[in-house]
Amino acid sequence: MKPKDAGAFVELHGIVLESGYGPVPNLAEAIAGERIRGSWWGHPNGRSIFAATRAVRESPDVLVCKLLGGKVTYIHRRLWAAVVRLAARFGKDSLEAIREEHTASGSHRLVQTPFPDWVDTETKEAADRYSEEEAISELGEELLKSLHPPKGRAKSRQRRKP
Repeated sequence: MKPKDAGAFVELHGIVLESGYGPVPNLAEAIAGERIRGSWWGHPNGRSIFAATRAVRESPDVLVCKLLGGKVTYIHRRLWAAVVRLAARFGKDSLEAIREEHTASGSHRLVQTPFPDWVDTETKEAADRYSEEEAISELGEELLKSLHPPKGRAKSRQRRKP
């Protein structure tokens, strides 16, 4: 997969993990063509994975955040309105936009833009037109279920005193 193909992969799937495991595809493994044990940096396709992840991170059509399990998550623009409509379900920190910036010294630093500061007017207006049910349908119930345990689950794990 070439860097330009990585953007198409994110667009096709809508929500993609950079690496790691979760309820959505994993870009690093899609590029590697196999499950990666350990860090993708050590994989024979590590350079290709790096180039593809940088291309996706630089795309104006991709929100880079940590929506899924605190892992780097890519969300394509076509799903932004649904995500914004359901933002209260996710928590502001998980929707904080992240990007890398190159400093004058050649190092990188992480720049974070809090939610909803990254949301443009067009996305906000589209989100306002969505019903909750439409947004859920757009993202998929399985994805939403994976973000939070079902209600009452924590109680069932508690031990009862004799």
